[in-house]
Amino acid sequence: MALYEHVFLARQDLAQAQVDALAEAATKIVEDNNGKVVKTETWGLRSLAYRIAKNRKAHYVMLEIDAPGAVVAELERQTQINEDVIRYMTVKVDEHEAGPSVMMRKGERDRERSRDRGDRPDRDNRGPRGGFDGE
Repeated sequence: MALYEHVFLARQDLAQAQVDALAEAATKIVEDNNGKVVKTETWGLRSLAYRIAKNRKAHYVMLEIDAPGAVVAELERQTQINEDVIRYMTVKVDEHEAGPSVMMRKGERDRERSRDRGDRPDRDNRGPRGGFDGE
């Protein structure tokens, strides 16, 4: 069987429970057709680069799938019909990533950066224009 990553974007006005139900429905489609969902990640509500069908944000969900090509074709067909999904993309990969995906690690990295910013030196010696005194 081949390995795939399937990412879909759900409408911004859906509740998290509805997004989880969409992921479960996709998992059921794969498993009913003798495939296997290795991992499911919900990346949360994120801003879009441009408006899609009047949505400025979307819920992102990624599924790592181990299944034959016919299963992926059926999953894409069902996803295309669903009105709650505004975009989707399936990519064939050589191997699945071990541990959290890049998108999940990005959130951890951002939290670490915000903690590091709290350790900045005092800025009381700035002048009225924002520069250091004497410049």
